[in-house]
Amino acid sequence: MSISTIDLIRLTFLSLRGNFLRSTLTTLGVFMGVGAVSATLQVRSIGSAVIAKQLEEREAPQARVSAEWDPVSRSQAQLRLEDLEFLRKRMVGWRRIGTSNVIFGISVSYRDRQAQKPEVVGVSEDFLETAGRKLVSGRFFNKADFDKFRPVAVVDELLVENLFQGEDPLQERIYIQSRPYVVVGVVQSKQMFSWRQSQGTALLPIAVYSAITGDRTIGEISIRPKNMEDLVNLGEQAIKLLEQRFPGKKFGSWNNVRDIMEQQETLKMVSRSLLAVGGIALLVGGVGIANITIASVMERTAEIGLRRAIGATQRDIMLQFILEAAVLSILGGTVAIVSVHGITTIVADTFKLPYEFDRQAATFALGSALLVGIGAGFLPAMQASKLDPVKALRSG
Repeated sequence: MSISTIDLIRLTFLSLRGNFLRSTLTTLGVFMGVGAVSATLQVRSIGSAVIAKQLEEREAPQARVSAEWDPVSRSQAQLRLEDLEFLRKRMVGWRRIGTSNVIFGISVSYRDRQAQKPEVVGVSEDFLETAGRKLVSGRFFNKADFDKFRPVAVVDELLVENLFQGEDPLQERIYIQSRPYVVVGVVQSKQMFSWRQSQGTALLPIAVYSAITGDRTIGEISIRPKNMEDLVNLGEQAIKLLEQRFPGKKFGSWNNVRDIMEQQETLKMVSRSLLAVGGIALLVGGVGIANITIASVMERTAEIGLRRAIGATQRDIMLQFILEAAVLSILGGTVAIVSVHGITTIVADTFKLPYEFDRQAATFALGSALLVGIGAGFLPAMQASKLDPVKALRSG
């Protein structure tokens, strides 16, 4: 006659309570293993959130290509807008190709207010898509603005805040280096350079920029990839094509998220290392569960024989020992997850880090503990279930 589920659970807890010290030490082993795994997953989650925030604050990932100065000929290739079309027709894997020329140290004013160290940028028609900036209000430059050299400007939210102080900037006139421009749109504020914090940006059609500077060349070509992994490859593609177009000239490539990509790679390496340590700690906890199960089988041989003699099946015996291992795993794992969550919350609040409880990570950590615990207790439980009842009773 098989034992009822309720009685099986009751016997399991009575057995664990009867060996309280051994059960506690085994649970502690599981706690340490799950704690290490859970902490690693939380570190990776926070690191990923920090990197995602940095990417959000910066312009979209772009490979940027520019001509290099040749010290021998004392010259460099003169890139122009036609070179953008040249690359569009020959490159693969790109999403948008555009250009921008930045002027530093230019004054931007509205009425009696003046912006502090703004960036004035001449941009091509594809700038918004290339830079990954969204239009907040108004419109972006159209073809007529470029063809007719219209004195129009698009400003970012930070410049609006600094110059207009709550007023609607659309159709208002600002002065860039004492020249008037009508504001036709507002775009998101994004960090253009990793090494420089923007104080506000005013965009001009690159045709207008060329007209006021007398320079038709472009400083660099920006290439936004379809996939971030193709950044380096796109830069290399562009260099090869441009060196064919400009024989004897040299070109260089860099990308605007190199530092973030390096952080991402470091995070992956650290996470893998910590996860390996956590896995080892979890296996140590599994060894502890296997040891306690084996010791328990040896100590309770007579009890197993008696229970078999009065009707307990092999399945009942096996389930009890497996259930004991599962209870220790769940208990140690749950306490570890709660503890790690509490500590992580305190650290995140202290250092202003983005943190949310990751249910998937917690489920993975607890599931790993349960799998290791049941796996470690399975063989001893099977051994206990196959004991001969008569020999077991004699051993008592």
